[in-house]
Amino acid sequence: MSDTKTLYTAQVHVTGGREGHARSSDGRLDLPLTTPGGQGQGTNPEQLFAAGWSACFQGAMAIAAKAKGVTLPDDLAIDAEVSLRHGDEGYSLAARLNVSVPGLAPDIARQIIEQAHRTCPYSKAIKGNIDALVTLV
Repeated sequence: MSDTKTLYTAQVHVTGGREGHARSSDGRLDLPLTTPGGQGQGTNPEQLFAAGWSACFQGAMAIAAKAKGVTLPDDLAIDAEVSLRHGDEGYSLAARLNVSVPGLAPDIARQIIEQAHRTCPYSKAIKGNIDALVTLV
């Protein structure tokens, strides 16, 4: 038996797939979905994944920085890229986080980024499953 404790479970109802609609059980997420590059007004799963991973990663960075006694700058920013690809083995994803930590020594920033990449739940989920890169910019 696992000693893992569930902290939160997101519940989202989707209809219509990539040209549909997504709504969370609490109503905080309620948006149309559109195929990447499509004409619709909605977002797409790749954008949602990019937002989720980068937000989670920034939280993991905060935990790593606190453990090192480092204060992260208020203007820390992450630009996330999630690519939908197609090749011989079908569809796949590739992802990249470009992390900007102004005012922090690059060696300290890299240590914090590396620790965050080891502990972020999204980073753990994609490790070895998709091409993923995290870069200090």
